[in-house]
Amino acid sequence: MSDQVVTRFAPSPTGFLHIGGARTALFNWLYARGRGGKFLLRIEDTDRERSTPEATAAILQGMEWLGLDYDGDVISQFEGATRHAEVAHQLLAKGKAYKCFSTQEEIAAFREQARAEGKSTLFRSPWRDTNPASHPDAPFVIRIKAPQGGATVIRDQVQGDVTIRNDQLDDMILLRSDGSPVYMLAVVVDDHDMGVTHVIRGDDHLNNAARQMMIYEAMGWDVPVWAHIPLIHGPDGKKLSKRHGALGAQEYQAMGYPAAGMRNYLTRLGWSHGDDEFFTDAQAKDWFDLDGIGKSPARFDLKKLESLCGQHIAASEDAALRQEIVAYLAAANLPALTETQSSDLERAMYCLKDRARTFPELLEKAHFALTSRPISLDEKAAKALSSVSDGILDELTPQLQNASWSRNELEEALNSFAEAKGTKFGKLAGPLRAVLAGRAVTPSVFDMMLVLGREETLARLSDAAT
Repeated sequence: MSDQVVTRFAPSPTGFLHIGGARTALFNWLYARGRGGKFLLRIEDTDRERSTPEATAAILQGMEWLGLDYDGDVISQFEGATRHAEVAHQLLAKGKAYKCFSTQEEIAAFREQARAEGKSTLFRSPWRDTNPASHPDAPFVIRIKAPQGGATVIRDQVQGDVTIRNDQLDDMILLRSDGSPVYMLAVVVDDHDMGVTHVIRGDDHLNNAARQMMIYEAMGWDVPVWAHIPLIHGPDGKKLSKRHGALGAQEYQAMGYPAAGMRNYLTRLGWSHGDDEFFTDAQAKDWFDLDGIGKSPARFDLKKLESLCGQHIAASEDAALRQEIVAYLAAANLPALTETQSSDLERAMYCLKDRARTFPELLEKAHFALTSRPISLDEKAAKALSSVSDGILDELTPQLQNASWSRNELEEALNSFAEAKGTKFGKLAGPLRAVLAGRAVTPSVFDMMLVLGREETLARLSDAAT
């Protein structure tokens, strides 16, 4: 086996990138990237009736949003059908597989009789050891010769050693009667040919490992390192499904969660590094290892996701946040920002990002910088403004015209004005929020004034005073 770590993500293109699949891709990406290895992408599109180009596009878009870059070209499993069949015929030639002429009716009769006799219904083909000279001119499948005694041990890096008695394994079909390869064969051949060293996937594939090992061993190929990770459950402890809310990675993008926060949360979902909760991509690549993955299903917790996303928004560079918000608006089918709005948003980012957990929350806080005159007031802002005595905002304007427009000067001017009126600045803050933003909940008045600038601030005050 190669010294270089090679992992892969192999989704079926029958729908969106499920959040569980996204975590599987992330674990494979982290393990490879943290060791200077390769992370490959294979689309398992052998089910032609259910596989669609739209689903493949959705998977690629979901991975792009999550920042999970892969090495080389995307591999189509369907396009390797000739190679898969070639391996089945090699096993046939080596005596490791055989032609089975049993019909569906004969197999059904076998199982019915086995049930009646209280025996195992695993089909035992009468053709396993027959002389090829006695074979009829009839349709056949190719079956592998499963070991008939002993046990198969799956040495799993997450689940530990899992032992399966070989009498529980049937002679699995490799090629159907039409000559097409089955999924179980295609997976093994593709993983071998792609040089995959570590198979990190959901534990719903654990039993498949024993059957796939039969092919590896029959071909004399190195068996990869297995790591079967528990599935993700909802808050109620049941398998994550639509009843728990969004399932697709792109749905979370459209709801305004930052990709870095989602990567952090999904990495922490079922894996741990001490008590660390918030970490960067660089730390995750450095820390991630298979022995940190738990055996029990992880529970999806939206509050924890939002908390981590808020921390990542606060820690992000302003320009990067601006670009990700542009992508969020497109994903959510919301109106795009104008170039002026986009620039104003970035300039205001310093006073927006510290307490926003999602991009919709951040954009709501940014309303003052994105809106234009005349400023429309929401209900709470209108109430705050109506409490201001007539002319008070008009009196404030001259005080601000001569200020140098630094934070210290603005604070001094507004506090002095409030004192002269026999009140405290806190009493003026509500009306000023209303005038400057049309909202009752905003960044600080001073931050808004600094972002808006002297001319726009005075214009908004003037509009309210008239």
